Amino acid sequence: MAGPDTRLTAWVHGYVQGVGFRWWTRSRALELGLTGYASNQPDGRVLVVAQGPRADCERLLELLRGGTTPGSVDKVVADFTEPGEPLRGFVEK
Repeated sequence: MAGPDTRLTAWVHGYVQGVGFRWWTRSRALELGLTGYASNQPDGRVLVVAQGPRADCERLLELLRGGTTPGSVDKVVADFTEPGEPLRGFVEK
């Protein structure tokens, strides 16, 4: 049992647009079996929304903060909530 599902919402700050960050995030999320998306924001941040087992969402958050991402992450502001509407696959927006 992987535990109940949760939704991770993470705002990633830093040099994270135009460097393959969303593709990298999508790859890690799919490896973990998560659904959701990574979306560039007008202010330069990337919004990551992922749904799945809590432990897998926590692992994705660790990876986002881990220093091996493309570009340069300054900080990640994250929140865990109840899962929202079902999401299919993991896409780049």
